[in-house]
Amino acid sequence: MSTHSSPPPDPSGRRRVTPHQLVIGLGIFMGLFTVVSGILPQITAWHDAKHPSREVFGGIPGALQVAFYTVVPVLLVWGAFAFAARVRNWERGGPDRRRTTPKNVKRRLADFRAGVYMQTLLRDAGAGLMHSMIYFGFLGLLAVTTVLEVDHQLPPSLKFLHGRTYLAYSCFGDLAGVVFLAGIVWAVIRRYVQRPYRIRIKTKPEHAAILATFFVIGISGFLAEATRIAAEGRPSHERWSFVGYPLSALFDGHVQSTMDRWHQITWVVHVVAFVVFLALLPVTMLRHMFTSPLNMYLRDKQRPKGAMKPMPNLAETELETFGASVVEDFTWKQLLDTDACTMCGRCTSVCPAHATGKPLDPREIVLKTGEVMAASAPHGHVGPPLGTDREITISSNSLFERITAEEVWSCTTCRACDEICPVNIEILDKILDMRRYLSLMESNFPAELGSAYRAMENQSNPWGMNQGERADWAKGLADVRVVDPGQPLQAEYLYWVGCAGSFDDKNKKVTQAVAKLLSRAGIDVAILGPSEMCTGDSARRSGNEYLFQMLATPNIEMLNGMGVTKIITQCPHCFNTLKNEYPQLGGNYEVIHHTQLLEDLIASGRLDVSQASLDERLTYHDSCYLGRHNDVYLAPRRVVGSIKGIEVVEMPRNGTKGMCCGAGGARMWMEESIGTKVNDERAKEAISTGASRVATACPFCYIMLDDGVKAAGVEDDQVKVADISIHLLDAIEAGERRLSQPDAPLAVTAGQPGEPPA
Repeated sequence: MSTHSSPPPDPSGRRRVTPHQLVIGLGIFMGLFTVVSGILPQITAWHDAKHPSREVFGGIPGALQVAFYTVVPVLLVWGAFAFAARVRNWERGGPDRRRTTPKNVKRRLADFRAGVYMQTLLRDAGAGLMHSMIYFGFLGLLAVTTVLEVDHQLPPSLKFLHGRTYLAYSCFGDLAGVVFLAGIVWAVIRRYVQRPYRIRIKTKPEHAAILATFFVIGISGFLAEATRIAAEGRPSHERWSFVGYPLSALFDGHVQSTMDRWHQITWVVHVVAFVVFLALLPVTMLRHMFTSPLNMYLRDKQRPKGAMKPMPNLAETELETFGASVVEDFTWKQLLDTDACTMCGRCTSVCPAHATGKPLDPREIVLKTGEVMAASAPHGHVGPPLGTDREITISSNSLFERITAEEVWSCTTCRACDEICPVNIEILDKILDMRRYLSLMESNFPAELGSAYRAMENQSNPWGMNQGERADWAKGLADVRVVDPGQPLQAEYLYWVGCAGSFDDKNKKVTQAVAKLLSRAGIDVAILGPSEMCTGDSARRSGNEYLFQMLATPNIEMLNGMGVTKIITQCPHCFNTLKNEYPQLGGNYEVIHHTQLLEDLIASGRLDVSQASLDERLTYHDSCYLGRHNDVYLAPRRVVGSIKGIEVVEMPRNGTKGMCCGAGGARMWMEESIGTKVNDERAKEAISTGASRVATACPFCYIMLDDGVKAAGVEDDQVKVADISIHLLDAIEAGERRLSQPDAPLAVTAGQPGEPPA
């Protein structure tokens, strides 16, 4: 949403220090500190008399030392001003509550450690290891330089870089250099020889400049060390420099002046390479050395990850525009994201829309936002996150100068891009905010979606069915009670059936199966029947916040009036909305998905599965809104794993890397006319496992995968697609039929979970 207002003033009346001013102040401090660290040793003239050790700047003329302590501080200050210009761009964004508090500091530090320890990058083992070698190698070399400079400043009585400490220091420095250089060579091969698609399409000249600079830093560092050792006569203790010492033999045998000259030349090359690095740092993607850890530290937010950003009551608000259409409509954190992006393309590699030929590329959403932000900076020129083609021109701060509506509507909101991002960039929030603008302000949405909107508004469900038919699925089921919303709920649970479970023919069978399983377990539930309305998930995910609030508000008033505390759902979209988003409007309930409840009932023995058996192969498809949005991965697998005789196989893409069915984000109600259908692609993957059963845990997934399997020419008698509850009930009833046969073995009684049968 947009207010286009400046940040509120400090309540004390004092002028607040802005983030970009802090950056400038830090840069000036670092520059002054570097100058002082160069002047102080010239005054004190402290030297370490103990051996083995080394003299700092040994053989380097005073003029070169002065140049070093002049150029480096100037670049530090310049870099701070250049980086501050980017920070000023972030300040254009709206507020985002990311304060560190006693409640979130532990999670914040855990997220930060996961980043700086490269745990998130190692989700892709090869690229993660390569990046780790560069990262940790560089940190090691930086530590070596820092330790040398610290020792340089200390009086003789406090100097520590001598004896065995110096020997270990020398060995560690060479080890860090080897790891660093090996990582750089690997990166060069990966980018310019192997050239994977997601890297190749975004390779720019700045990447070559960065890798070349790093390579020169590594090589010149070893050569400077080798020439220094040669100039010192190759003392035996320098053998601990296991790279520099052997290299020093190449320079041995020359007259002293020649060896000194070589040392000065290699030292200058090394320093110049470092100066180039400082110059590249604020103006190229190298800036992510600072922005990425910061972004990861700020990952924790004051809402569940499955919830969209809250909006005010649209019937009462004074806001004039909603959603995001210009840079200033995003929050400062969303703008920081654009400079934290490493352009690795992992988000692109897992996007189901991109993989099936749709216009969406998640990485492009981030980069294009950054391009518009940079081009429209009111405080002067700021470079884009990554170099752009000269033909691209941006004349305003409108996001839609670079991002098309087709890209925004292609998203299935599966959250795969957010999940895999190694630096925790929140891509989905940006897409959803732009959808809000397109839907609420421009009415720019697919025509088919308009039909779903009208159905939700007029019939309270996107199917456009008569609300009076909501409980028709329960005919013949004696244990299902329809409750009057005007009376307090007496049952332990309210069973929220959802629109699909009420009206879709496939999913009515799921609802019946769940009801039968709950009855077997003795769970007391009730349903609302005709009083239940759509939760509004599809409306909200497609940007129609007004329609969402129109549906959610009476639902919440009804549930609160009945005193509902516990809700069972079979739809992950209802589950996510009731659990994570209704609290934004005053609806706080304990919501459990039917797979979670079934897992608990089986584990506790309340649901007897001792005879449940299916001699078949089954594969489970992860629902995005159950998995990536709510981290429920094990419960469904444990439910199917409780069935005897069944062989459970995983699809290549499963768990956090599972592929979407294509129906999320209101795509259920939109035609898919570009590229391959997402559900067809996923169905082929399921069929390829050789499974005779495909288990789902979401009504949309059930519909999409069943359609996809049939589109592949495979019928029910070959591959049966169904919800987990149906497979479980089939297994239980199959076991009961076997027991009822005259020649069946004696039944055994199940013991407690974890105990052998009695």
